[in-house]
Amino acid sequence: MQTAATAIRPARAKPESFTAPRPVAPPARVSRSGRVGSIDVLRGLVMVIMTLDHVRAYLTSPAVEPTDLGEASTALFLTRWITHYCAPTFVLLAGMSAWLAGRRRTRRELSTFLLTRGIWLILLEVTVVSFGWYFNLRYEMGAFLQVIWAIGGSMVVLAGLVHLPRPVIGLTALALISGHNLLDGFVPAPGSLLAALWPALHVEAAYEAVPLFVIYPIVPWIGVMAAGYFLGPLLAAPAAERRRQLVTLGLLAIGLFIVLRVSGVYGEPSPMEARESVVRTFLSFLNTTKYPPSLLYLCMTLGPGLIALALLERAEGRAARVIATFGQAPLFYYVAHIYLVHALALVLGAVQGFAPGQLATAYFLFPANYGAGLAVSYAVTAAVVMALYQPTRAFAERKRRGTGWWWSYV
Repeated sequence: MQTAATAIRPARAKPESFTAPRPVAPPARVSRSGRVGSIDVLRGLVMVIMTLDHVRAYLTSPAVEPTDLGEASTALFLTRWITHYCAPTFVLLAGMSAWLAGRRRTRRELSTFLLTRGIWLILLEVTVVSFGWYFNLRYEMGAFLQVIWAIGGSMVVLAGLVHLPRPVIGLTALALISGHNLLDGFVPAPGSLLAALWPALHVEAAYEAVPLFVIYPIVPWIGVMAAGYFLGPLLAAPAAERRRQLVTLGLLAIGLFIVLRVSGVYGEPSPMEARESVVRTFLSFLNTTKYPPSLLYLCMTLGPGLIALALLERAEGRAARVIATFGQAPLFYYVAHIYLVHALALVLGAVQGFAPGQLATAYFLFPANYGAGLAVSYAVTAAVVMALYQPTRAFAERKRRGTGWWWSYV
């Protein structure tokens, strides 16, 4: 109870040497569940762009390779090129999210979580996800090892890396990202263990005996995830400093891409070519290698990704909230959209007179005379995103309220 004496007692003066602590800005907007808003928005954005790539793959003719500038139109090339930003950005953000998860766990708990979730994702890739690509159990080319495998395998390796000092993790990431192109001309001794592992590590290839088709050789992706983990502490830095460093790193990556691409000295196995026009020559400048991702490919994609992460901290309004929804339940959306897009391909095939069995396979095995125009892909992409918004939102909300340990695995 306050007495009259205490009520009129003057406040004790602060010593002249006292300095009020400067408040530390939170990482963008942090939800009650600990999610970083800018990560969800950027991850949701790349999920939407990824949808365009898969719709384009399943609804257009497989006869034309979109990155073959001898055949592909400028519109088709750019439609494919813009989707190059998805996988590197997503893997980088997975590394940052691992660092955020480590703030709520001991290092041992984080290592166990990354190991078990990584194994779970690999199993999911070769079963549920691969079946979605094929819609049959023949798996003509083998179970696909794509981005979910790359994330899962990188998590397994990161489970060990987290026990190392942070500078060592950063140097490891830098070495794997910048140095793996030194291995482009290396051929392991036939019959050796390294030769058996080489497709999974560095060369896009199929294992016929298993069967597996490695589309995402894992070495550079480990580097990207480790880089995300190394950069994770930036998310806890003051807002202005965080944005400045993200933009600076992004500009440095873009600058390195331009210098190395123009000089042609290192980092890209496919040289730039002078083509029939300035525009087509510029497309050749952009046409870098994804399988495995070259140093230039990663500089070209991760640079803008880092800048976008800084800029999206200020993203507000309904559009940002809608896009963030896809980033809050990315695994659910990823699996759901594959099944929906492949089902739509069956419908289009039926309209065009193809038997279901001709399209119940991987898209690059579709009949050459199948497919619709590129404009259809854009329209269907918008329809798929709108159709899956409410289910994804409901799943994200259920996941947010979930208390079981297994919710962190989905």
